[in-house]
Amino acid sequence: MARYIGPKSRIARKFREPIYGPDKYLEKKKYPPGQHGPTKRKGKQSEYSVQLMEKQKVKYTYGILEKQFANLFHKASRKSGITGENLLQLIEARLDNVVFRMGIAPTRDGARQLVSHRHIIVNGKVVNIASYTVKEGDIIGVRERSKSLETITNSLFGRSHKYPWIEWDNQTMSGKFVSLPSRDQIPENIKEQLIVELYSK
Repeated sequence: MARYIGPKSRIARKFREPIYGPDKYLEKKKYPPGQHGPTKRKGKQSEYSVQLMEKQKVKYTYGILEKQFANLFHKASRKSGITGENLLQLIEARLDNVVFRMGIAPTRDGARQLVSHRHIIVNGKVVNIASYTVKEGDIIGVRERSKSLETITNSLFGRSHKYPWIEWDNQTMSGKFVSLPSRDQIPENIKEQLIVELYSK
């Protein structure tokens, strides 16, 4: 499956959650998209259906493709600790997500584009791979010649969220990935145990 580039409100309505942030259309239409959305009865979902929906929700939220997601899960399952928490930590450590968390881009899609267009540096070197895994202590910043880009300056000006696992310096337009976040620090509404159960079948 290719990365979804259609209307985001449609996906938010599918999951009945604002997975891409505040959504005025979701507030108006709190039912699934499509011709039968308003009249569709909410029948009982099978266990498999609930688990699959949770996995799809995470993939859409973070913009991860199926093969990438499967690789992340297998990597998480090989690590010591709780597999579901390991999975979310690995996802949070993706470069595109870290750029988004730092406020350099207003959305994860925007962050992915900044990375692929070579506007982001890690430890002083340009990295253009969105799925690059950031390590504890890495310094992520904006490339010198990209610091005047309007999309970046506007995003940083409106930066409101601060995360305990990230340090940010407005002067240098760079931040430090201090540590992997603990599960209770990740704000997304995700039931990761359902995904673990899905892959355990």
